[in-house]
Order: sequence, then structure tokens, then C-alpha cells
Amino acid sequence: MEVKKDILWRVYLCFLGIVVFSIVILGRAVYIQQVQGAFWREQAKEQQQKFVEIDAQRGTIYSEDGRMLSTSTPYFDIYIDFAADGLRQKNGQRFENNLDSLSLGLAMLFPEKSKASWRRELKNGYQKKNRYYLLKKNLTFQQYKQLRSLPLVREGKNKSGFIAEVKDKRLNPFGLLANRTIGLSREYIDSGGIMRNMNVGLEKTYDEHLRGESGKRLMRKIAAGVFVPVDGSEIEPQNGKDIITTLDVNIQDIAENALLNVLTANECEYGTCIVMEVATGKIKAIANLSRREDGSYWENYNYAVQASEPGSTFKLVTMLSLLEDQLITLQQHINLEGGSWNVNGRTVYDTEDHGTDATIKEAFEHSSNVGMAKLTMTYYAKNPNRFIDHIKKLRLDQPTGIDLLGEGKPVIKTPKSRSWSATSLPWMSFGYELMVSPLQTLMLYNAIANDGKMMKPYLVNSVQENGVKIQENQPQIVEEAVCSPKTLKLLRQCLEGVCEQGTAAELFSGAPYRAAGKTGTALMANGSRGYRDHIYQSSFAGYFPAEHPQYSCIVVIRNKPFAPVYYGAKIAGPVFKEIADKLYALNADQSRGLKHMALKKDSSHYLYAGSTEDIKEVLEKLKIKYRDSAKADEWGHMYAVNYQPVVSHRKIANNIMPDIRGMGIKDALFLLENRKMKVVFRGRGKVVSQSIEPGTYVSNHQTVTLELN
Repeated sequence: MEVKKDILWRVYLCFLGIVVFSIVILGRAVYIQQVQGAFWREQAKEQQQKFVEIDAQRGTIYSEDGRMLSTSTPYFDIYIDFAADGLRQKNGQRFENNLDSLSLGLAMLFPEKSKASWRRELKNGYQKKNRYYLLKKNLTFQQYKQLRSLPLVREGKNKSGFIAEVKDKRLNPFGLLANRTIGLSREYIDSGGIMRNMNVGLEKTYDEHLRGESGKRLMRKIAAGVFVPVDGSEIEPQNGKDIITTLDVNIQDIAENALLNVLTANECEYGTCIVMEVATGKIKAIANLSRREDGSYWENYNYAVQASEPGSTFKLVTMLSLLEDQLITLQQHINLEGGSWNVNGRTVYDTEDHGTDATIKEAFEHSSNVGMAKLTMTYYAKNPNRFIDHIKKLRLDQPTGIDLLGEGKPVIKTPKSRSWSATSLPWMSFGYELMVSPLQTLMLYNAIANDGKMMKPYLVNSVQENGVKIQENQPQIVEEAVCSPKTLKLLRQCLEGVCEQGTAAELFSGAPYRAAGKTGTALMANGSRGYRDHIYQSSFAGYFPAEHPQYSCIVVIRNKPFAPVYYGAKIAGPVFKEIADKLYALNADQSRGLKHMALKKDSSHYLYAGSTEDIKEVLEKLKIKYRDSAKADEWGHMYAVNYQPVVSHRKIANNIMPDIRGMGIKDALFLLENRKMKVVFRGRGKVVSQSIEPGTYVSNHQTVTLELN
């Protein structure tokens, strides 16, 4: 009996445990379903679908005359959903009926595979019901348009299963031209092994305007790790805004070629060149080239805004200080000590022996270090801060504030600096023991050319959205007068004297214009090796024409170790001279009456041309009825007949100049450059005039000029 009770007790206990356990499970199920149901349903949904970002089309960077310096070009990745209902209708007859012709079309478009290979690949994907099969990556727009015309593909996404993913690539139509300043996106791999983009230059500085706002697309999971877009679930991105720079493509091209020629001929390490418009402070050209291991040159660093010891171009500051404080006259004589002078235990050397007696003007024209050092020690040794105050007034102790990220900070010593010594003042007088950027130096020379007004340098004229200015930069005076009119007149005489009877006299001999400037040659330290490698930095800063300056320019070049030629007048000077020669000739041509081609009054303002497919798509989106006489032709135009739009075709032949009036510049460039023609265009908007008449026979590399409005 006792055994029976014991067994029953154990059975009841087990039963009770099972009941309690069941109640707990049931309660937990109710809790999960009723209380946490919404949370877990959302989690499940996230496993099956997700939102991905759609990149906005990045804005375009233009030169001042409307040429594209950096733009985005669409590329296409093509996928096939072999399980699409439309593709498998009627037991797959649509796929089977088009398989051979589609394979042939793919083989013609992508000849790296034969028709048989394409057929095998498509058949295999269809049999396996691959949901998101990658067919081809990085198709150009032209290839994509050709693909869409192939059998089956032209029936649309729902019936063919073909899916196109669009992505933009950043391109510089002018290649190396101003590459570092424009700052194309650069790809790099971060510490986590992820490929990322790194912007520099204007691309980085104005990234907030250029990048636009990303959109979103809902993606549905169809297989492990495979997601496809859900139709009608996109939030469209807002495209980026356009940047209109101050750069002039012609001047930039002149500056870069002049710099490249000298760098290549002398195997220099690197060089920079800046051209500024005197009256406004606009940067018309900025070139930075450095030597690579294979001996070629590339823009990979912005030397124009990085500080270094300026050398003798800084002597202009010394002369300005002495003249402004009325301590000297230009005709005052000074003993140049035969080219060497000992001061506080160190010796100042001149590159050439100019004897003992010279006027101060002659000492400047022949770039005497001894002359500048003696004058500075004579008049400022007891009060160095008086000299330093002039440097500060000229804003050489602070960055220029140019609208370009990455500008370096200058280094100007004062008597309170830990590195100040008994020889700091005399060495500063000829451009050592201080650091300023080439742009800062140019800013000063530009002020002398601009009647004493110091302008803030800038690179961007305006930011535009759909052709409308939303932000505009204006010329900005940062210092009304860097010196008195009397001092200004004397300084201009000194700078002109350098080019007429000084260190640059031979350079400008016989030039049809007068230039003003200063040469510079500075011995540079080479890291831990110090000055043993005899590396010199050559420079030339000035403006032209001297009577009515239009442009100021600075050239700074770092030479190779033990270079046989390194003086500023021999290395940097020729770059300045070539730029001045070509700009003078260009302006002379314009003054003789060279004008833009005359525009004829016609209806082209109301003419829209380009891809017929694009024109029709716009009209259909706007729900505008139109007559279609273009048929299947790729290029066409739209005009009005009795107030009704008509889309008509345009004849395009390989060796015949097409009629491109009414086209946007992207369509015009695509059409003409595919015919290996060189395109020069002016203005913005649609093409209103072309220098080669439609129907004219054309040859490869022939130049055509377009007017846009």
C-alpha cells in the first residue's frame, strides 16, 4: 500500500510539473504574440527586406567659361531575375523563343564570349532559376542603350527579368588639368578592409553642395544574401548642386604645360604655379606637379598652399618696410662687402660678387642678401618687432583664407619665439628662418600690382542649382592699402628694374611688354641630411604688363640634389615668361577684334535635341501628347507644329558634321568626341551655334567651336 501511494505521489508530481511547464510555455507564447508581437514581426520583416541608400548624382564643377572640369557619368550593372513570372509565362516560351537571338546580340555587343557561350550561360541560369544573376558590370551609357535594344530585353523588366543598377563614376574631361585643385574622388581601403572614397581639393571643400541628398530603395530578400528592388518603393535622391570656379581652362593649360616643360627638362622634384587676376583676386590657374619614380609628373599634392622658406622673393617685404618707415631712399648707397658679410658669428653670402658700392635699388635688383641683411640690422636691430609688425600687416602671419581645405599655416618668428637668435632678423630679411606659402607671397605681389589693394584669393564664383545661383562669391578687399602711394610707386620701380637691368633682365630682353617681378633662390634642408645635398628652391613672383597689370603670377620649383642649374631666373623665370608671353598674345588678339562667332537669330532657343528616347521619356512623364516621326532613330529633336510637339529624327553619319543645335553639352560632347573631334565650347545651356556647318565633311581630331546659351 505504501508502495502504491509512493508511486501515485510521484505520478501526481510529474503531472503537476507538466501542467505548470505547459502553462509557462503557453503564457510565454501569449506574451510573445500579444506583447512583443509587433517587435518580432518587425524583426522578421527586416530579415526579409531592407532599405538601401541611392546615391544622388553629384554636381558638376565648371570652369569660369562653362567647361566641365569634373562631372559624373552613369555606369550600369546588369542583373537577370530568371525566376521572374513574365519570363516564365507559357512554360518559358518567351525565353526559349528569344534565346538564340539574344545570345547573338550579346556576342556582338560583348565579343569576349561567343554566341554559344552566352546561350549556355543564359540557359544554365534559367534552369537554376537564379533570382539575381550578374550578367555584366560597368556598362557605359552607350552600351546600356544598345543592350536595351536586344531581343527580350526590349520587352521591359517585368517580361525579360533584366534589371539595371545605375552608379556614377567621377570623371575629369580634361585629365591632368588642375587635377589636384579640382580634387577628383580617390578610392582607398580603410583599416577594416572596406573600399571608401576620399575627396580632396574643391570636391572636398564643397562636398556638402556637390553630393546632394541620398534617396532610399526598398530591397526584398529572394535568396540567401540576394535582394532585389521592390517596385514603387523608392525615395528619389536630390541631385547635387553645380560649382562654377574662377579657373580658366586656357590659362590653366598654358600654366601646366609651361611648368611641365621646365620640370621635365631639369628633372626637378616638384613645382607649383599660380596665376591670379589682379583686380579681383580670382585664381585663374593653379598647377602642382611632382616627379614620380618613372620620371613622369602628376598632380598629387597642393604645394601652392603649403608653407616653405620663400627665399629672395621675400625681399619685397624688407624693401616695403624700410621705405614705408622712411628709413632709406632708393638712390642711397650701401657697401655690399664684395658678396660676404659677417654678422653675429655667421656669414651672409651673395650668389654673385657685385663689388662694394651700389645703390639700394641696385642691391634689390641684383638680389643682394648682404644688402638686405645690412639694412635690416642697421635700422631694426634695436627694435625687431617694428619689422615683424610690417610682416603682420601684410597678413603673412596667417593663412590667406582661400576657399580650399588643406591650406598650411605660416611660421613667422618673433623675439619671443624659442628659436629666435641673434641672426634671425638678418636671415629673415632675405627669406630664411620663416615660412610662407607661394599663395601668400603672390597675394602680396598682387597687391603691389593692384595699387596697394590686397585681395583675398578665391577659386569659386558661385554655387548653382538647376542653373540658378544660390550662393555667389564676390571680390573681397582684405587690406585697403598695404603701404603709402609713395612707397608703392618706389616698389614698382624696383620690381620693374629687376626685369630690365637686374637678375631677370636677360629673361625679358626683347619682350613686347614690360614685366615686373622678383627672382628667388633658396637653399633647402633635406631632412636629417641638412643642407649637404645642395637642394635649391627656385622662384619667381611678379605681374604683367607692368603699366596696367592684368595678371600676377608666382612659380616655385624644388630642384633635384646637386642640380647644375638652379637660379630662380633660370628655372622658375622661364615658366613665368612663357605664361606671360602667351597671355599677352591672347589678350593682344582679343584687343585686335577677335570675337566670339556671331549668333544668328533663329528659333533654336525653342529647339530641344538629343537622344530621342530621352526626349520621349520626358514628354511622357509630363503627360504631354506629341507626334512621333523619329521612329527608332537614336538621335532626334523636338519642335512645335501648330502648338503641338513633334519628335523628329536627325541624320547622323560618321564623316559628316551633325546638326547639334538644341542639344545639351553632355549629348553634344558624347556625339562629337565619339567621332574623335576636339570640342571647344563657350557659355552654358543648349548649343545655339556651331563653327562647322551641318552636312560638312569632317576628319579625325578636327576642332569645332560651340556657343551655348
